[in-house]
Amino acid sequence: MSNSCTPPSDLSSLDEALACCTPLSREPLSSEAAAQVVPMLKAIADPARLRLLSLVLSHAGAEACVCDLLPYFDLSQPTISHHLKVLHEAGLLDREKRGTWVFYIARPAATAALANLFTAAGDASGVPA
Repeated sequence: MSNSCTPPSDLSSLDEALACCTPLSREPLSSEAAAQVVPMLKAIADPARLRLLSLVLSHAGAEACVCDLLPYFDLSQPTISHHLKVLHEAGLLDREKRGTWVFYIARPAATAALANLFTAAGDASGVPA
């Protein structure tokens, strides 16, 4: 099995580490690769976090601050911020402080790497024939 990734040294290298992993349908994941993917999958396994990721990805410029996201939830600002922090720590979002606001920016390479895991072998669209 050639599917192995070296553990990332920091969050910014997570998407590069995941990019080296081949789709699940091509060959089984190594233990190391699985350990890298699990935090991302756990982060999006929560309905609020999955929805937050979707809202950030679909927001103008694939970025949003908590104030942009609050109207979509019956959750407090600290709870939304906690969920965004989990997504950030999992490597799915970057964050940038602008004045008093923190903007969360989708990491396209990380989400693409996750999507690549579920691409069917021989099918670039990921949809099984």
